[in-house]
Amino acid sequence: MRRRILGVLVAALLGTGTLTATASAASAVPAPPRAAVDFTGIVALSNCSGSLVRTPAAADSDPALVLTNGHCYEGGMPSAGQVITNRASSRTFTLLNSSGQGSLGRLRASRLLYATMTDTDVSLYRLNTSYAAIERNYGTPALELSLDHPTAGADLRVVSGYWRRMYSCNLDGFAYRLREGEWTWKDSVRYTSSCDVIGGTSGSPVIDAASGKVIAVNNTINESGGRCTLNNPCEVDEAGNVTVRPHIGYAQETYILGACIAPGSVLDFSRPGCLMPR
Repeated sequence: MRRRILGVLVAALLGTGTLTATASAASAVPAPPRAAVDFTGIVALSNCSGSLVRTPAAADSDPALVLTNGHCYEGGMPSAGQVITNRASSRTFTLLNSSGQGSLGRLRASRLLYATMTDTDVSLYRLNTSYAAIERNYGTPALELSLDHPTAGADLRVVSGYWRRMYSCNLDGFAYRLREGEWTWKDSVRYTSSCDVIGGTSGSPVIDAASGKVIAVNNTINESGGRCTLNNPCEVDEAGNVTVRPHIGYAQETYILGACIAPGSVLDFSRPGCLMPR
């Protein structure tokens, strides 16, 4: 899990619709083109990357949320089987401008809502300020979490706030189980080879370029061809067969987390579609 180890090392070294058939084609008003993915809503952590996120139903007055990896949790990497919920946190995040070349300000958490490396690899922080206040103060909206399962072949952008770098690739497919050291993740997103993510990109949002929505969170790559070891995840199919894909990266889907987020930016594990470990 190269990002888990190198992200921390790097931080230490650096000091830290259609018309009806009878309508004229000439009368059609095309939808405005969607803006290209940039660094809007992207944050940098001390050791990882992350993003400012919201669900489609979130109110502007709700406390804002920041998404990153479970292994980026400031208390250390959770053990297999461990789920951390509802802990006080004062962690800070640097909010980037849309070009990624500058910072707009610092955001601060009030609570860690959730962190785990079991079945997935995710941390979710609730901030001490609302979506409306962030947009008013910085002109920055949050990225929207998709509530749908990702689709193979999708055009992806992996946007790292730590390195202020964007990777482009496609969604190659899904790993039934992805195993790395003591941890196992379910239904992981597999990238094509051009998303050759590095340490510090952990927690970067994986954005569907067509919709602009967050569909996963970047978390690992097979660094050197090893089999199921730290920094060298392997895929395990339903029959238990193991496949190693050297230098291929992976991410963890976030639609199951989005389904757990209730009004007021709280987690409700009884909500339909909420499949997060608890």
